[in-house]
Amino acid sequence: MGGSSVRAVGWARSLPMTSTAKEARDWARAHLDSLGWGQEASETVDAVLLSVSELVTNAHVHAHSSAQLVLTWDTSCLHVAVHDGSTQLPVARPPDNERLGGRGMFLVDALADTWQVRPCADGKLVMACFQPPAEALESEPAEG
Repeated sequence: MGGSSVRAVGWARSLPMTSTAKEARDWARAHLDSLGWGQEASETVDAVLLSVSELVTNAHVHAHSSAQLVLTWDTSCLHVAVHDGSTQLPVARPPDNERLGGRGMFLVDALADTWQVRPCADGKLVMACFQPPAEALESEPAEG
């Protein structure tokens, strides 16, 4: 077989409407810790956790839907994907002192290296990519 292969690891969790953003953050933190990002990539971890919180909250509050949260690490980018049951696509709007909410996608836009949204037959998928600092990549455990 020719060509290169991609090494990736991923995790998925369904978060019903009764779950909290804290549950999503705690779950995501445990998987980020398994990548060894706690020390070398603490700012990236904070950005990922805040984004997970915002995306899951958007699914619950704005889409009135459970959220399917998927984290995928492909050795260069941590992909955070949240699927919900609404076909209404999110927009990153600047903060407004008159509006109580609506800053979630603005925050994701500021924190993620890239983000995008894709409509699906049964809702939408919002994805964000986070690249850790080079020192975190260098300290990644060797494959055994």
